[in-house]
Amino acid sequence: MLTIRFNRTGKKNRASFRIVLQEKAKAPNHRHVEVLGSYDPHSKVAVLKKDRILHWLGLGAQASDSVHNLLVKQSVVEGKKTAIKMARPVKKEEPAVEEAAPAEAKAEAVAAEPVAEKEVEVAA
Repeated sequence: MLTIRFNRTGKKNRASFRIVLQEKAKAPNHRHVEVLGSYDPHSKVAVLKKDRILHWLGLGAQASDSVHNLLVKQSVVEGKKTAIKMARPVKKEEPAVEEAAPAEAKAEAVAAEPVAEKEVEVAA
């Protein structure tokens, strides 16, 4: 499947992006079918080939979420922007705290057992 997505170019800490059409399974910096524009996020300037983008979208190419939002902002396509959210990392439980609690409970149980046995003998 063909997808329209960003291809990062530029220097370190000064990124700019090409908007390219390529196979979805390929890595972003590898062979692309066509360059459809460019985007500079620092100056917020986008240069787009509107007719070619609409042509490829009409043939069934899919735009990535970020590119779709840029196309909506530049009024190349109509629609709502897509929410892009990163999944929150799952917090790992601290095993050291859990291990310390059973050890303390065992110590309390051992200390309580002899007292309970003496009470049982007195009662009998």
